[in-house]
Amino acid sequence: MTDLAAQRHHAIDYVELTVLDLAEAQRFYADAFGWEFTAYGDSYAGIRSRSGDGEVGGLALGTDVRPGGPLVLLWSADLDRTLAAVESAGGRVVQGPYGFPGGRRFHFSDPSGNELGVWSPA
Repeated sequence: MTDLAAQRHHAIDYVELTVLDLAEAQRFYADAFGWEFTAYGDSYAGIRSRSGDGEVGGLALGTDVRPGGPLVLLWSADLDRTLAAVESAGGRVVQGPYGFPGGRRFHFSDPSGNELGVWSPA
């Protein structure tokens, strides 16, 4: 259970992605980023926190991916290596990599069509 006293007011606490194939989504995110999951039946998997204390999000099985949802950005210590891992896992780069005032980033779509971004300092 997450320590509620340690959580920050108005901070992003949980991100939920709608996916078209739960097993494929878990495989993709495990292969690309090393994420681990907690299964909650056939239609939901929680994304475990790296600290092992609770969850940071979830994958929800659905019939449609919601267009225009929030853009989730992931941080990377090695953007080029992360880009290669995303492509190797079956993700599709849809923008970049490109420079911006804070560093470099790229956007990709997962096998269900969710668009996410990854950034790294310059």
